[in-house]
Amino acid sequence: MSKNKRFSSTSAKRYSLALYELAKESNALTHIEQNSAALLSLISNDKNFKNFIKNPSISRDISISVISKISEISKLDNLFKNFLNFLITKRRFFFVEQILKSFLEICSEKRGELKAEITSAKKLTQDEINKITKELSVNFKSNIKLNYNHDESLIGGLIVQVGSTMIDTSVKNKLQQIENKMIEA
Repeated sequence: MSKNKRFSSTSAKRYSLALYELAKESNALTHIEQNSAALLSLISNDKNFKNFIKNPSISRDISISVISKISEISKLDNLFKNFLNFLITKRRFFFVEQILKSFLEICSEKRGELKAEITSAKKLTQDEINKITKELSVNFKSNIKLNYNHDESLIGGLIVQVGSTMIDTSVKNKLQQIENKMIEA
Protein backbone atom coordinates (compact mmCIF):
# COMPACT_ATOMS: atom_id res chain seq x y z
CA MET A 1 0.00 0.00 0.00
CA SER A 2 2.74 2.48 0.91
CA LYS A 3 4.49 1.68 -2.38
CA ASN A 4 1.36 2.81 -4.28
CA LYS A 5 1.12 5.97 -2.16
CA ARG A 6 4.73 6.85 -2.93
CA PHE A 7 4.12 6.25 -6.62
CA SER A 8 0.98 8.37 -6.68
CA SER A 9 2.52 11.33 -4.86
CA THR A 10 5.60 11.19 -7.09
CA SER A 11 3.41 10.92 -10.18
CA ALA A 12 1.18 13.73 -8.98
CA LYS A 13 4.17 16.03 -8.57
CA ARG A 14 5.54 15.22 -12.03
CA TYR A 15 2.21 15.64 -13.80
CA SER A 16 1.37 18.83 -11.91
CA LEU A 17 4.76 20.32 -12.76
CA ALA A 18 4.21 19.41 -16.42
CA LEU A 19 0.79 21.10 -16.33
CA TYR A 20 2.35 24.18 -14.74
CA GLU A 21 5.03 24.40 -17.44
CA LEU A 22 2.48 23.92 -20.25
CA ALA A 23 0.12 26.53 -18.78
CA LYS A 24 2.94 29.02 -18.28
CA GLU A 25 4.26 28.45 -21.80
CA SER A 26 0.76 28.99 -23.23
CA ASN A 27 0.15 32.13 -21.13
CA ALA A 28 -2.91 30.40 -19.67
CA LEU A 29 -1.70 29.93 -16.10
CA THR A 30 -4.47 31.96 -14.43
CA HIS A 31 -7.20 30.26 -16.46
CA ILE A 32 -5.79 26.76 -15.86
CA GLU A 33 -5.52 27.55 -12.15
CA GLN A 34 -9.20 28.57 -12.10
CA ASN A 35 -10.16 25.42 -14.03
CA SER A 36 -8.21 23.28 -11.56
CA ALA A 37 -9.90 24.89 -8.56
CA ALA A 38 -13.32 24.43 -10.20
CA LEU A 39 -12.68 20.74 -10.95
CA LEU A 40 -11.38 20.15 -7.41
CA SER A 41 -14.54 21.78 -6.08
CA LEU A 42 -16.64 19.46 -8.26
CA ILE A 43 -14.70 16.44 -6.97
CA SER A 44 -15.17 17.39 -3.34
CA ASN A 45 -18.84 18.38 -3.69
CA ASP A 46 -20.12 15.62 -5.95
CA LYS A 47 -19.72 12.06 -4.63
CA ASN A 48 -20.88 10.57 -7.95
CA PHE A 49 -18.10 12.38 -9.82
CA LYS A 50 -15.54 11.38 -7.20
CA ASN A 51 -16.68 7.74 -7.50
CA PHE A 52 -16.50 8.05 -11.28
CA ILE A 53 -12.85 9.14 -11.06
CA LYS A 54 -11.96 6.30 -8.67
CA ASN A 55 -13.78 3.60 -10.67
CA PRO A 56 -11.22 1.64 -12.75
CA SER A 57 -13.92 -0.28 -14.65
CA ILE A 58 -15.11 2.79 -16.59
CA SER A 59 -13.73 2.75 -20.12
CA ARG A 60 -11.44 5.43 -21.51
CA ASP A 61 -14.04 6.41 -24.12
CA ILE A 62 -16.71 7.01 -21.50
CA SER A 63 -14.27 8.98 -19.32
CA ILE A 64 -13.18 11.15 -22.24
CA SER A 65 -16.83 11.71 -23.15
CA VAL A 66 -17.66 12.82 -19.60
CA ILE A 67 -14.68 15.20 -19.52
CA SER A 68 -15.73 16.63 -22.91
CA LYS A 69 -19.23 17.28 -21.58
CA ILE A 70 -17.89 18.88 -18.38
CA SER A 71 -15.47 20.93 -20.45
CA GLU A 72 -18.27 22.13 -22.71
CA ILE A 73 -20.59 23.06 -19.83
CA SER A 74 -17.87 24.65 -17.67
CA LYS A 75 -16.00 26.24 -20.58
CA LEU A 76 -12.70 24.67 -19.55
CA ASP A 77 -9.53 25.79 -21.28
CA ASN A 78 -8.67 23.48 -24.19
CA LEU A 79 -5.19 22.85 -22.77
CA PHE A 80 -6.75 21.76 -19.48
CA LYS A 81 -9.24 19.48 -21.24
CA ASN A 82 -6.42 17.91 -23.26
CA PHE A 83 -4.41 17.40 -20.08
CA LEU A 84 -7.34 15.60 -18.43
CA ASN A 85 -7.79 13.44 -21.53
CA PHE A 86 -4.06 12.65 -21.45
CA LEU A 87 -4.42 11.48 -17.84
CA ILE A 88 -7.32 9.26 -18.90
CA THR A 89 -5.41 7.68 -21.79
CA LYS A 90 -2.37 7.08 -19.57
CA ARG A 91 -4.59 5.53 -16.88
CA ARG A 92 -3.61 8.27 -14.41
CA PHE A 93 -7.04 9.92 -14.07
CA PHE A 94 -7.34 8.13 -10.74
CA PHE A 95 -4.73 10.62 -9.43
CA VAL A 96 -6.34 13.78 -10.86
CA GLU A 97 -7.30 15.17 -7.45
CA GLN A 98 -3.74 14.84 -6.12
CA ILE A 99 -2.30 16.22 -9.36
CA LEU A 100 -4.52 19.31 -9.33
CA LYS A 101 -3.89 20.00 -5.63
CA SER A 102 -0.18 19.74 -6.29
CA PHE A 103 -0.55 22.04 -9.32
CA LEU A 104 -2.29 24.69 -7.20
CA GLU A 105 0.48 24.41 -4.60
CA ILE A 106 3.11 24.92 -7.29
CA CYS A 107 1.27 28.01 -8.56
CA SER A 108 1.11 29.39 -5.04
CA GLU A 109 4.82 28.71 -4.42
CA LYS A 110 5.83 30.34 -7.71
CA ARG A 111 3.92 33.49 -6.68
CA GLY A 112 5.92 33.51 -3.44
CA GLU A 113 2.95 32.69 -1.22
CA LEU A 114 3.34 30.83 2.06
CA LYS A 115 0.66 28.47 3.29
CA ALA A 116 -0.65 29.15 6.75
CA GLU A 117 -3.17 27.29 8.84
CA ILE A 118 -5.01 28.86 11.76
CA THR A 119 -7.35 27.07 14.12
CA SER A 120 -9.23 29.00 16.78
CA ALA A 121 -11.48 28.09 19.68
CA LYS A 122 -13.86 30.98 19.00
CA LYS A 123 -15.37 31.70 15.61
CA LEU A 124 -13.43 34.51 13.94
CA THR A 125 -14.97 37.20 11.75
CA GLN A 126 -13.64 37.85 8.26
CA ASP A 127 -12.09 41.11 9.54
CA GLU A 128 -10.21 39.23 12.25
CA ILE A 129 -9.01 36.65 9.72
CA ASN A 130 -7.86 39.45 7.39
CA LYS A 131 -5.96 41.17 10.25
CA ILE A 132 -4.22 37.92 11.16
CA THR A 133 -3.32 37.29 7.51
CA LYS A 134 -1.91 40.81 7.19
CA GLU A 135 0.09 40.46 10.42
CA LEU A 136 1.51 37.09 9.34
CA SER A 137 2.44 38.56 5.93
CA VAL A 138 4.40 41.34 7.66
CA ASN A 139 6.08 38.98 10.14
CA PHE A 140 7.06 36.38 7.55
CA LYS A 141 7.81 38.96 4.81
CA SER A 142 5.76 36.97 2.32
CA ASN A 143 2.25 36.72 0.91
CA ILE A 144 0.25 34.40 3.12
CA LYS A 145 -2.43 32.05 1.86
CA LEU A 146 -4.46 31.38 5.00
CA ASN A 147 -6.66 28.38 5.68
CA TYR A 148 -8.96 28.99 8.67
CA ASN A 149 -10.56 26.33 10.89
CA HIS A 150 -12.82 26.63 13.91
CA ASP A 151 -12.42 24.01 16.66
CA GLU A 152 -14.32 24.44 19.94
CA SER A 153 -12.37 21.56 21.51
CA LEU A 154 -9.38 23.93 21.88
CA ILE A 155 -11.38 25.58 24.72
CA GLY A 156 -9.56 28.87 24.14
CA GLY A 157 -6.64 30.32 22.17
CA LEU A 158 -5.22 29.70 18.71
CA ILE A 159 -3.01 27.32 16.79
CA VAL A 160 -1.07 29.01 14.00
CA GLN A 161 1.12 27.10 11.56
CA VAL A 162 3.11 28.81 8.83
CA GLY A 163 5.27 26.35 6.93
CA SER A 164 7.13 24.35 9.58
CA THR A 165 6.64 27.01 12.29
CA MET A 166 3.84 26.22 14.73
CA ILE A 167 2.53 28.32 17.61
CA ASP A 168 -0.01 26.64 19.88
CA THR A 169 -1.57 28.94 22.51
CA SER A 170 -4.65 26.80 23.01
CA VAL A 171 -5.96 25.99 26.48
CA LYS A 172 -6.25 22.36 25.37
CA ASN A 173 -2.50 22.27 24.69
CA LYS A 174 -1.67 23.89 28.04
CA LEU A 175 -3.85 21.37 29.87
CA GLN A 176 -2.12 18.55 27.96
CA GLN A 177 1.29 19.90 29.02
CA ILE A 178 0.19 20.04 32.68
CA GLU A 179 -1.14 16.48 32.43
CA ASN A 180 2.15 15.28 30.92
CA LYS A 181 4.15 16.93 33.75
CA MET A 182 1.89 15.29 36.35
CA ILE A 183 2.42 11.87 34.75
CA GLU A 184 6.21 12.36 34.71
CA ALA A 185 6.32 13.37 38.41
